[in-house]
Amino acid sequence: MANAHESALTFPWGDTLPAPGTCIELKPGLLWLRMGLPFALDHINLWLLRDDDANEGPGWAIVDCGIADEATRTAWDAVFASGALQGHPIRRVIVTHFHPDHLGNAHWLCQRWGCRLWMSATDYHVGRIASQSTVGMGGDSAATFFGSHGLTDPDSLAKIRGRADYYPRMVPQVPASFRRLMDGEAFDVGGHRWTARVGHGHSPEHLSFHGESLGVLIAGDMVLPRISTNVSVVDVEPEADPLRLYLASLDRLRDLPDDTLVLPAHGRPFVGLATRLNQLHAHHAERLAELRGALASGPKSAADVLSVLFKRPLDLHQTTFAMGEAIAHLHHLWLAGQAKRQRGVDGVWRFAL
Repeated sequence: MANAHESALTFPWGDTLPAPGTCIELKPGLLWLRMGLPFALDHINLWLLRDDDANEGPGWAIVDCGIADEATRTAWDAVFASGALQGHPIRRVIVTHFHPDHLGNAHWLCQRWGCRLWMSATDYHVGRIASQSTVGMGGDSAATFFGSHGLTDPDSLAKIRGRADYYPRMVPQVPASFRRLMDGEAFDVGGHRWTARVGHGHSPEHLSFHGESLGVLIAGDMVLPRISTNVSVVDVEPEADPLRLYLASLDRLRDLPDDTLVLPAHGRPFVGLATRLNQLHAHHAERLAELRGALASGPKSAADVLSVLFKRPLDLHQTTFAMGEAIAHLHHLWLAGQAKRQRGVDGVWRFAL
């Protein structure tokens, strides 16, 4: 959902955006790229960090990769050919989490440059499993799960069943080995110290990266300036409360200075971290209040409350994310003891006050 209070944030580069295949230098040795996505959310921000090594010489690190399609790889080829890297190689590929727009090209990039993938262990292994099957993205299990939460439209369910290859199409392969990063771990990139900051709720073990000397947070999907991060329950963990985990993860970022330059995966780089954290908490509090109002009139399934949480028409791709998010908010009320859950004779879970 769009941020109605986006004007409370500061955008140092205004409306300036990098064209596909080009970079904008945000700080010395920190480049901003933007790649296209074939969704309503039509782009992802990627980052290049100067990664010189005393023994091996000059180089670069990539943070996040884009999906594995021809357009994105063509854009990467254009960056490599543009002179932006000054002819220096990629030394490592760092990924915030396993979602296709972040991990998709990791194998291709690591093979091309003969370098290592760095990411959290949980998201690495989920990505490997998902690239060989599906995890919460489509197929029979996802359709059955959404059906149990009131999504009964036969056409939508048939399309969800047909999306069993949704993840592998955008992440056809994950590197066979990786370097594990853990919460609080500090590592050097080109003479700057970066610290991994774990976040939960959007993915199992999402990592953001704080560069204290640069005053920068590479936030991935944890903190976005314009939209709220998707927080979903999926079929592989059907009783989860990811919203509780997500809100707690936001609070763990409150120790960072408010003049930190936040580099989000979607939207524009901004300053005003504390303001945005407060906005995100307020956004979810409003959604939960709206849900309590809806449940006051009687039991509701997740499908029943889609129009309460989402005021615009949704395509199938958006509907799957919206269902996951609706279930997440209902579960948050249920597991906090603010709502009750009961399964009807039709097999559908409904929630009531």
